[in-house]
Amino acid sequence: MLITERYEDQIRGVLSCYDRVRLRETLPSWHYAQGMTSFLYANQIRIFDYPAFAQSLREEVRQNAERIAKENGLEIEHIRKIKAFRKENRIQDILKQRGNHPGLVHIFSAMETCTSYKPWHDQKTGKTFLKRLSEN
Repeated sequence: MLITERYEDQIRGVLSCYDRVRLRETLPSWHYAQGMTSFLYANQIRIFDYPAFAQSLREEVRQNAERIAKENGLEIEHIRKIKAFRKENRIQDILKQRGNHPGLVHIFSAMETCTSYKPWHDQKTGKTFLKRLSEN
């Protein structure tokens, strides 16, 4: 069953993309330490368990990408130097080889900078929370 059929009562329109689709999610409450701390408390995750929690999410995303690549007969290409790499050029080369037919063309993997946190216990206040890694 197509996703558009499954959720047709909830869909107001359909977006067609003829060039590419880039999926990039943002979780607004995770963009700052206090928001992430609140999320952990709300989900009953101990602050000092945060590194294991984040690692498990990372693994889940990686495994899902590998599954999708395998299902589509693709290999994930890791980009080491993002600024010097033109994804559009690489995709054009791939399309020349595989043909310009519908379907997943390629999956790139890259390390990008993001906000990082560390668990912290303030001895003065007795509170435990996440702190940005760049904070002192």
